[in-house]
Amino acid sequence: MAQWEALVDAALASLAARRLLFNTRLIALAPPPPPAETFAGPEAWDRATVEVQDCLLCPTGFSANTAVMTALGSISSLLAAGRKPAEDERIAIFSDALNHAATIDGIRLVERQQEAVAFVYKHCDMSHLDFLLSSCSLERKVVVTDRHAHGTLLCGENGGGVPELYGCENDVDICLGSLSKGVGCQGGFVACSTRWKRLILSRGRSFIFSTALPVPVVASVNAAIYVSKEEIWRRSVIWEHVQYFASLTKLNITSPIIVVVVGSEEAAVNAHRHLLRSGFLVQPIRPPVVPPNSSRLRITLSAAHSSDDIKRLVDALTPWLPNNHVEQSYSASSRL
Repeated sequence: MAQWEALVDAALASLAARRLLFNTRLIALAPPPPPAETFAGPEAWDRATVEVQDCLLCPTGFSANTAVMTALGSISSLLAAGRKPAEDERIAIFSDALNHAATIDGIRLVERQQEAVAFVYKHCDMSHLDFLLSSCSLERKVVVTDRHAHGTLLCGENGGGVPELYGCENDVDICLGSLSKGVGCQGGFVACSTRWKRLILSRGRSFIFSTALPVPVVASVNAAIYVSKEEIWRRSVIWEHVQYFASLTKLNITSPIIVVVVGSEEAAVNAHRHLLRSGFLVQPIRPPVVPPNSSRLRITLSAAHSSDDIKRLVDALTPWLPNNHVEQSYSASSRL
């Protein structure tokens, strides 16, 4: 979406203050329909996409994550009516071992404020999660999982992301997503009920004390959403590229965001330089972002690429493919 002309054409010169001070600004968003929307236009789309009551736009995905975590933790303080929550009054947060760093930092913050207790379950291990849930004596429990950020506009028949893909929209109380991946813009969103939104508006400090998204960005988000609904072939092309990349490399990949582990920092940098000379910008990911000797290359496929682009990429990447471990884009530095 970042390369589509309407995202540039939709840019409007204006900037709002904090949403808590100036909540909504009327602007004309292109392309129609409708001819006019409010500043919260993309929020209305997110409500329809993930089948929830309401949605909140945040200046970054990081602020969206930390706002939700701190708002959740504040529940124990609110119920304690001004006093410090007792240990058995805190919120139990069950976090996937490979959750994003933004989520982890939010959880660490509410732990430090003694509003929550974190329990980490093995990545995607529902048996371990069930064991931790059944063993926890705390009354209020929240399960926090990850990986929806890369699914917005990509996964599901309507681009509703991972919840739509697995048909569990009604089982997800709060859905966080990114506006910088499939949407190709900036920011994050929180899709939830109106009651949850009100809590985040009043207790999510990273949202409250941040400047609102610039109007040009919101206009671009609106344009990207429009394109995703009108030009659904883009979603199909991306998944065709994923299958083509997998067939060429014989690697088991299930996402257009691919991580190839190459080992040492030197190997990752050499691979990056080789690919750059071949015409591909593939960044190396090195410690401390990832553990030592697990440096990697991060590849992102998009609808803007052609089959020939992917073939040339694989040819250039071949020296680093044999016996390589390929995984989806998780960051070990985000662990609790």
